[in-house]
Parts: sequence; structure tokens; C-alpha cells
Amino acid sequence: MDVVSYTKLIMAKKQKRTAKQPLERDSTYFLKIVLYIILGSLWIKFASPIYIGNVFVGGFPLGLVMGLLFASHDHFQVDRKIEYALLIIVTIMTYFLPAGIVL
Repeated sequence: MDVVSYTKLIMAKKQKRTAKQPLERDSTYFLKIVLYIILGSLWIKFASPIYIGNVFVGGFPLGLVMGLLFASHDHFQVDRKIEYALLIIVTIMTYFLPAGIVL
């Protein structure tokens, strides 16, 4: 292998590594965070608790399910992990708060 072909090979490898990822604007990211906070707080709560065996079920986290579906289609892997964590934290917090649709 001569020096010229070796140099071209190295340059081609560097160009592949430095391919630019599409950037997400801050306003878009902020809007998505607000959306996941709202979705995480959506619960279908029951007026009287339902017992399944010995387990008490006071509500169904509908927003968590919808939010997980939306977050699973995110193009950025790091953002997806943050959105999953945010959804779970907000869902757990709003389980104890009077938020949701009561049936």
C-alpha cells in the first residue's frame, strides 16, 4: 500500500466519524419536556378502587403509556432516556396528587 492510498483511507475514516447529527432546537426540546410532563400527569382514576386479587388498583396511568409510545420514536438516544426518566418521575408524583380523570 503506498502513502497516497493510505492517506485517502485515513481521510475517509475521519470523514465518516465526523458526520454531523441533526441538531434539535432548544424550543423544540423544551416543548417536548412540557408535553411529557403533561402526559405523565394524565391518569384515569377510579371513584371506587378496583381489587384484582389482593392488589388495590386506584387508577391507570394512561399518559405514561402514551408518553412511552411518543418517546420510543425519538431520534436522539440521549433525549429518549431523559424523557423516559421524566415520564416515570412525573407519573409517580401525580399518583399521590389529585390529578387525573375520575371515572
